[in-house]
Amino acid sequence: MFKINDNYLKLPGSYLFSTIAKKVAAFKEANPDKDVISLGIGDVTQPLAPAVIDALHKAVDEMSRAETFHGYAPDLGYEFLRSAIVEDDYKARGVEIALDEVFVSDGAKSDSGNIVDIFSQDNVIAVTDPVYPVYVDSNAMSGKTGDYLKDKECWSNVVYMPCTAENDFVPALPERTPDIIYICCPNNPTGTTLNKDQLQKWVDYANEKKAVIIYDAAYEAYISEADVPHSIYECDNAKTCAIEMRSFSKNAGFTGTRLGFTVIPKELKSGDVSLNSLWARRHGTKFNGAPYIIQRAGEAVYSEAGKAQTKEQIAYYMNNAKVIREGLQGMGYTVFGGINAPYIWLQTPDGMKSWDFFDNLLEKANVVGTPGSGFGPSGEGYFRLTAFGSAENTKKALERIKNL
Repeated sequence: MFKINDNYLKLPGSYLFSTIAKKVAAFKEANPDKDVISLGIGDVTQPLAPAVIDALHKAVDEMSRAETFHGYAPDLGYEFLRSAIVEDDYKARGVEIALDEVFVSDGAKSDSGNIVDIFSQDNVIAVTDPVYPVYVDSNAMSGKTGDYLKDKECWSNVVYMPCTAENDFVPALPERTPDIIYICCPNNPTGTTLNKDQLQKWVDYANEKKAVIIYDAAYEAYISEADVPHSIYECDNAKTCAIEMRSFSKNAGFTGTRLGFTVIPKELKSGDVSLNSLWARRHGTKFNGAPYIIQRAGEAVYSEAGKAQTKEQIAYYMNNAKVIREGLQGMGYTVFGGINAPYIWLQTPDGMKSWDFFDNLLEKANVVGTPGSGFGPSGEGYFRLTAFGSAENTKKALERIKNL
């Protein structure tokens, strides 16, 4: 008889955003006359930039001719895209990254889930809490997290590093030494950041403990403050301890076209084994590459027109963030984030449980957000709203919340 991976049976319920989608669908079915506004899932709403659309059209035309047709992509991704990444995302910030240290993929979420393949089962993982669910769930699926403790809503073999208002959302170095440390900065869900000195402490700690940092920089394009690094490699000696993941989803609206990349420096080793070579082996075996058409679109993001147009889109979303942040503050809510990230993290009023606040917001204001408890134990008592809606719907949602 065949056997299943019973680690899946340990997972509590369904994926957070699947649960939200089911609850919203049920509400809409029961209330077909209601206009529901979603500020929950972090999906973009603005169309792709004109420069990107032009590149897509051109690439599609190329695929129609034998002399310009493209089949399988190179293992690491097309050099034209990796060169643009190296020049604009790294060299422009004083960071030297080699072409063969960049691995193009179909998104940071996929890479976040797949990176666990190259690590041993007995690694101890540490996560900032609250945390993007994929980091923990993917490790749970591979058997690295121990047992789920339902009463505590956490995993027995995961080191949780609380990030709350009490510590200004800056995690303390853990008492138990981890092997793999997940850091998302700017942070999803809290919208908060680490400055360069704070991040340097984590790099120094990881090098001292011979741990690896998996650094999710999916929201770096939203950074507005000068002392917040856009890449972990801006910190000294980060290449010997850090893997960085990036996404085109939020900086260029590729949530529906799927493109991202992971950087693994060749200096990053476990003993004599290069993690770059391990990921290259995994990447080549299990992935056939992002489509040529999409990689050309990604290249266009780095063109002068593409940079200007995507900058306008980011400004549009960050204006939404300002509207939400200032609107909620005017209503008396305690609010965080929304300055270097498109997420607003608010404390639920009167000690209300986050799922109760979700239900109240949906039923009375017909607005969807994300309960903080879905992001980990320290997320209870908080709630996430995103700035990715239209400006019109964002303002409308704030008026509805005001009238609760």
